[in-house]
Amino acid sequence: MEQLKLSGERRTSVDEIFDFLHEEIVSLRLRPGDKISEAEIAARFGVSRQPVRDAFSRLANIDLLLIRPQRATEVKRFSAQAIEKSRFVRAAVEAEVLRRAAVNCDSGWRARLDAALDAQRAAMEAGDFDAFGKLDYAFHQTLCQIAGTEFAFDVISSEKAKVDRLCVLGLSKENRMPDLLQDHHDIAHAVQRGDAEGAVAAAMHHLSRLDSTIAEISASNAGYFDPEPG
Repeated sequence: MEQLKLSGERRTSVDEIFDFLHEEIVSLRLRPGDKISEAEIAARFGVSRQPVRDAFSRLANIDLLLIRPQRATEVKRFSAQAIEKSRFVRAAVEAEVLRRAAVNCDSGWRARLDAALDAQRAAMEAGDFDAFGKLDYAFHQTLCQIAGTEFAFDVISSEKAKVDRLCVLGLSKENRMPDLLQDHHDIAHAVQRGDAEGAVAAAMHHLSRLDSTIAEISASNAGYFDPEPG
């Protein structure tokens, strides 16, 4: 393999390896069940195996890798139970964030939300899904800031990341953007007018869009999911 140069003076080799593999996994260049060689990654980055092990451990902690002693490390398959848990946690946290945001949203925050929607619309019209994805995360972070619960974004982003691979497997990225933008529009406008329960309802509809994707992927790529117990 071609050796990669580590970049950034303040970043460690563990950070570099983690970021590289994280992107490979969430973009599905590495697919559920694919094996990953510790030795090959070490050679690719020109490092010893220890930073690779540390990066693997970090990825395992966020449910992206399955590390088994004396067996090959592999990209973790989807788990219906884990997805249900992740969505439950995110829905509960996001609902409380939106209720607080609807109370706190003043004219300055309303302008911030309008600007966020404009930026997402521009990314959609340009067909730039990568930019749209970053703006998606920023939108949810802004809602947490409005609510005065910035700490909640750590939970939301973590749970969101756990199911983002499923989204990549679903409808084409370009086709998803209009629906996502409409959802964000509905959430933002409910928050702007102080309609807490309207915002929560819009957010739950937003999260429910994953239902059809899960069913579709489970039917067409059953090997990407862990077998059901029993």
